[in-house]
Amino acid sequence: MTRLIRFNKPFDVLPQFTDSGSEGSTRKTLSAFIDCPGVYAAGRLDRDSEGLMLLTDTGRLQAWISDPQRKMAKTYWVQVEGEPDAAALAALAQGVALKDGMTRPAKAHLMEEPAQLWARTPPIRERKSIPTSWISLTLQEGKNRQVRRMTAAVGFPTLRLIRYSIGAWSLAGLSQGTWEDLEIPTIPGPAKPSNLPNRRAQKSRAQKQKAQTKQNQANQKLDGQKQERKAPAGRSNKGRSPRRS
Repeated sequence: MTRLIRFNKPFDVLPQFTDSGSEGSTRKTLSAFIDCPGVYAAGRLDRDSEGLMLLTDTGRLQAWISDPQRKMAKTYWVQVEGEPDAAALAALAQGVALKDGMTRPAKAHLMEEPAQLWARTPPIRERKSIPTSWISLTLQEGKNRQVRRMTAAVGFPTLRLIRYSIGAWSLAGLSQGTWEDLEIPTIPGPAKPSNLPNRRAQKSRAQKQKAQTKQNQANQKLDGQKQERKAPAGRSNKGRSPRRS
């Protein structure tokens, strides 16, 4: 039976079920929170980020959710250092030049601190002389650590990053460190074979048509040569003596 679950990942938790990078490591993984065997993440969320993760036990559903070609929108709540102005927000929305290329157009606006926001452990570093602000940022792509690089590029480093939603799924009503089953979405299937272009058949037909055209041209040339051979040769009286009667 297909399963899809949503999980509110806490800060400093690896987005995987085992910590294979360090033997004897005490770093927390998903296994400390999710007792649902056979599921795996549909997309990642950095260890130092919080919020929504989707997990499933079905490869087709996992691929459908995480496929970059689908451009499934993801919304993040971003606490930044400083107070972004209209120019910074416009730059985030229009696209930011990163080392691996320009980001796609996004949606960015200031927001109030999310209501009933859970405390982070450890808390973010704060400087009394510099205020902090919250930005809602919606992307349709997933470059490595993209949100943090984008806000830094416009002059406002990220202090805390929470993924609020992926497509139609969100954190609404889900406490930190908890998970629940979701209704399985309907995944559009591939087109029926009869509706797909049969490239092999098309190539074969094209080759046959080309060969037939060449054959027709050869036949026409051969017919012309035969007609020339059948035509009576003309006789000339030039140089002959007149016939006596």
